[in-house]
Amino acid sequence: MYNNWHPYGYYHNPPQTVMPKPSKTAVAYLKGGPFSPNIKGLVLFQEMRDGTRVCVEVTGLPSYQPGYHNKDPIGPHGFHIHENGICEIRDSDDPFHAVGGHWNPTNQPHGNHAGDMPVIFSNNGYAWMCFFTNAFKVADAIGKAVIIHQNPDDFRTQPAGDAGKRLACGVIEYII
Repeated sequence: MYNNWHPYGYYHNPPQTVMPKPSKTAVAYLKGGPFSPNIKGLVLFQEMRDGTRVCVEVTGLPSYQPGYHNKDPIGPHGFHIHENGICEIRDSDDPFHAVGGHWNPTNQPHGNHAGDMPVIFSNNGYAWMCFFTNAFKVADAIGKAVIIHQNPDDFRTQPAGDAGKRLACGVIEYII
């Protein structure tokens, strides 16, 4: 009877939090390749109710350069989960090729791939961002790779959005 007692009268139970505490967490440690060797960062994946919270913090991104004539801009940077967790550099002209294409387990057109994530905006080489997605659970992304691209993703061009060179890579793995 006195569970809700307050010195100035009775009150109702406070509302429950909207999101539960994360139950599963994974990380990808980003490392730059030959086009941007100074890139370093991490991407955290935290399982939440009905989806995943993704947070990225990265340094060493190249400076923004607007597109002109027939050249694409450099930045904001395409940001994707790719099929294979293999961040090898077999060819310095095409680094991280072994990661394959965008992770697309439900065979959707580009723009709706599970691995399509918002672009990253560099601020003097630094970026930090968090977002929520219901496209996958943390367990589904384990063993895949995160890629940061040179150019922005247009979310239209098939099959991969014309995001350009692969600048950095990190394999998604569980953390305890």
